[in-house]
Amino acid sequence: MNTINHIAESYVKLSLNIGQHCEYYVDAYYGPEQWRPSTQKITLAQLKENALTIISAAELLNDVQINGQQARLDYLTVHLRASLAYIDKLAGVKLDFRSECKALYDVVPTEYDEAHFDRVLIELDALVPGKGELNQRFNEYRSEFIIPKDKLSEVFDAAINEARRRTLQNIDLPTNENFDVELVHDQVWTAYNWYKGESYSLIQLNTDIPIYIERAVDLAAHEGYPGHHLFNSLLDKELYNDRGWVEYSIYNLYGPTSLLAEGSANYGIEVAFPWQQRIIFERDTLFPLAGIDQSKAEVYYQTQTVLHKLSYADNMVAQRYIDNEITAEQAIGLLMKYSLFNEERARQRLSFIERNRSYVITYNYGQDLVRDYLATQVTNDSHKELWLEYLVLLALPKTGSMMEKPT
Repeated sequence: MNTINHIAESYVKLSLNIGQHCEYYVDAYYGPEQWRPSTQKITLAQLKENALTIISAAELLNDVQINGQQARLDYLTVHLRASLAYIDKLAGVKLDFRSECKALYDVVPTEYDEAHFDRVLIELDALVPGKGELNQRFNEYRSEFIIPKDKLSEVFDAAINEARRRTLQNIDLPTNENFDVELVHDQVWTAYNWYKGESYSLIQLNTDIPIYIERAVDLAAHEGYPGHHLFNSLLDKELYNDRGWVEYSIYNLYGPTSLLAEGSANYGIEVAFPWQQRIIFERDTLFPLAGIDQSKAEVYYQTQTVLHKLSYADNMVAQRYIDNEITAEQAIGLLMKYSLFNEERARQRLSFIERNRSYVITYNYGQDLVRDYLATQVTNDSHKELWLEYLVLLALPKTGSMMEKPT
């Protein structure tokens, strides 16, 4: 392992072998088929030894061997250390929530306490019509904005087409890029992008969970354009195929790339659909398709603005639950109070936390970190420049600590 390319190849093979111990670990792989491991698992002890050997080799590379690719090596080294941490996790090593965030996602997120969320609930309470307990009132009110299942495909298609149109105004997509949408059930997530390589994705929507009208644009942009589908397509084409950087032929779900993947996909919604433009599109185009009363849009979007301030409640609950500060039933109660889920949805969300643990930070802290990082790169209020810098970040990705301390 005397070149950066050797380190990268070793990282990919290490990742594939870790994936044999956890079915969710390797989210996407489109590299050489011969690198896939045999059916026999390598032991976790041997994988740890392999990881330490690769990390040591990376640290010993000299300037000639790095060949002017220090940023690439730094990015790769952060991922190798995260892989080592995940091997330890599989072997039974316990980390507290904050330590796990740092080990896997290269950040320690901003934290908020219950007092912060209580103030937000007071704001929301003033907006939601009716009397009585806020959770019940909010869920009854919000039910008016659920997309009927028989109209879901039509509404989602319209949102995808608009997201794609807006993205195409700012980037030439690969000629063969495409994705299919599939309706599924019995999942812990609302939607998922399965990137298959060569600019093709399968996007699945979980129809067990009510999909509210604003979620059509959320999911179309987050999973499609300019979110996961575009991000993976750019990594595949520009870094793996054009540059031959094989580390980008694999995406490990529980690793630093996810902070950027989820954060950029969430912030990409704002990039593609600035808030007032989004309201107009949803009210004038999606509301009629879904059969929802357009006259109710103004107040509804006021509640959505306030609701977004509760996004970090997931992190608070996950931290307390993972650190054994609260029981499962207490976690469900907090999710019902501060994320305003009904009981069924709160239990589903807790199942997501149990499976994915500190991954929850990638959505909210990741989004805020991407927004703040891009604010340092854009010199004026030009939305065109924001698009440009956003696309640069997708094509030349950074880890969390790199975005926290931009050069």
